[in-house]
Amino acid sequence: MLPIAPLSSASQVASAYGNSATSSAGATATDFGSMVGEAAQSALTTLKTSEQVATAGVTGGADVQQVVQALSDAELTMQTVVAVRDKVLGAYNDIMKMTI
Repeated sequence: MLPIAPLSSASQVASAYGNSATSSAGATATDFGSMVGEAAQSALTTLKTSEQVATAGVTGGADVQQVVQALSDAELTMQTVVAVRDKVLGAYNDIMKMTI
């Protein structure tokens, strides 16, 4: 049996808040764009890994439990990506509706 891996996005958030230095204005030194890029890269890695495990399951190279876990990870990752996308689009639409 494989050990359950921690959520990568939660560990990224914890490391971003715990290890970043603050400037005199109180802003963190971590760039928001790089944090979003790392989260997107982590999501892509999770999806690729899940695809590889599913392919191995079809060919008989992976256990059914591993395939189910990989598909569950992929589903959770996709739901998170879609939720973030919806929030970003909602914020963009709110900004576009503002009067100047």
